[in-house]
Amino acid sequence: MQKILCSFLALSWLVCCSAQSPESVAIKTPAGFSTVVVGKDFGRVRHIAINSNGDIYMKLEKLLKGKGIIRLRDKNKDGVMDDTLAFGNYIGSGIALKNGYLYASSNSEVFRYALDAQQNLVSPDQPERIVTKLIDKRQHANKTFALDNSGNIYVNIGAPSNVCQELDRQKGSKGMSPCSILDSAAGIWQFKVDKLDQTYADGIRYATGIRNSMGLDWNHEVNDLYITIHGRDMLFQDFPAMYNQKQGAELPAETFYRVKKGDDCGWPYAHWDHFQNKKILNPEYGGDGKKEGAPNAISPLVGFPGHLAPNALLIYTGDQFPARYKNGAFIAFHGSWNRSPEPQEGFYIVFIPMKNGIPTGKWEVFADGFSGLEKVNNLGAVKHRPCGLAQGADGSLYVSDDNKGYIWKIKYNQ
Repeated sequence: MQKILCSFLALSWLVCCSAQSPESVAIKTPAGFSTVVVGKDFGRVRHIAINSNGDIYMKLEKLLKGKGIIRLRDKNKDGVMDDTLAFGNYIGSGIALKNGYLYASSNSEVFRYALDAQQNLVSPDQPERIVTKLIDKRQHANKTFALDNSGNIYVNIGAPSNVCQELDRQKGSKGMSPCSILDSAAGIWQFKVDKLDQTYADGIRYATGIRNSMGLDWNHEVNDLYITIHGRDMLFQDFPAMYNQKQGAELPAETFYRVKKGDDCGWPYAHWDHFQNKKILNPEYGGDGKKEGAPNAISPLVGFPGHLAPNALLIYTGDQFPARYKNGAFIAFHGSWNRSPEPQEGFYIVFIPMKNGIPTGKWEVFADGFSGLEKVNNLGAVKHRPCGLAQGADGSLYVSDDNKGYIWKIKYNQ
């Protein structure tokens, strides 16, 4: 019998779920893995973090009962989440745990909350504000982030633009050159974790040419930052003479990068074409679908089909999964909205085997079935959209959903 897991929320709502719930879906994973729902109906759950004691922290894109962060706890360790704390009056996606602190972001600021020896929040209503006054123009506004081992935080500041046109998303509008957006967005900024109220002036533009990086993680094996990037839109719609309908659905690639200080990933001047395996000059900057662009920009480690929306990245460091997964990359694809009239794609978790920071094989679908549909023609019919990833202390993988607010735990049955 599957164990029913329930969560009683202190703000007077009840959340119950089961791996066999009629509201759930059948998640397909490789042989030897099993999946169980450990929470549901929390609204738009974005990124998640799992503490060493099993506490689950969820960051919300939309406030639930006026709160933007929820913590679930199994007080008596019986497998049932029976204690819930809701706090934080801001929306956003970023959340992480490191060295006795919980870090969380709004769309313009980053906060941290101290934890005591019992892993309780010291002052849930009075966090330290470590970064403030970041640009928020609503488009690509989420401030996702990653933490290294040297007291730094790397914050994604997405471009409030598709491709830095003079008139954003207007057919025929030329791209700005140089792109003025790059001074305060479309990149990764580095800040200190222990300094309050830092602004752009206190930070370092660590990497640039990054349209929007929802997935970031620090690779401890090679001590470098890894990111995923959402590619541009509207190649077919704006340039039908260069790109047909099928090409518009598949291009440009969604990308996975290893980035070092000073790197440029090429936006807005070029995009990655995984069919031609090169950086292609964007049409807004004089490209013809073949001409290469951004010669000084780095190339990605992997190019995926277009518009899958890579919303989370996790470099796996656990020992529970088979050895081939160690130091490899899991990516949560949120799923597309703009492949029409082609079917939408994504809605799954993929895995890239890696060693010494370099992919050692092709990417593969690791967990699928979240959409509940064989083919997605209507985005409104999708049941779940994977969004966040986190690793538990026991090496289990957790996945969040920002459609109906589910949390799944995937473990390997040794």
